[in-house]
Amino acid sequence: MGRFARGGLAAVVVLAAGLPGAALAQDAAPQPEREKFRWPLRGAIVQPFKAGANDGIDIATPLGVAVHAAADGTVIAAGEQIKSYGRMVVIRHDDGFVTVYADNSELLVQEGDHVRRGQIIAKSGQTGAAPAPRLHFELRKDGHAVDPVPHLVPL
Repeated sequence: MGRFARGGLAAVVVLAAGLPGAALAQDAAPQPEREKFRWPLRGAIVQPFKAGANDGIDIATPLGVAVHAAADGTVIAAGEQIKSYGRMVVIRHDDGFVTVYADNSELLVQEGDHVRRGQIIAKSGQTGAAPAPRLHFELRKDGHAVDPVPHLVPL
């Protein structure tokens, strides 16, 4: 089972975002170009997206690297609510999108903060279930986990 299924992120995202609990962890088709997001940091993908196994991507990075918001939005969770995610930030964006940034060493935003695309929101780490320094990054559309890569524009 993926981090999402093990850790209970569904409850955090669903409650904070006001989404129905039935809409969880399924693929969705790529969105139009105008709905693309920026990469949260540079690095190699060490674990690709696989619905039900890894509901996001894991990006290798040294400890303490700046993690950037993928798009404008509002922080709906920031902390260690889910053990396997370590220190995480969850941001709600327009049009039913939510991004999740997990395994951070330090959080630089808190719940209720409004963030801008590219703003530094955390520092990369090795918390939660991370076996090595990395960023676990998820993109959800209306509660469904989607592969973030087709939605990300180059840095």
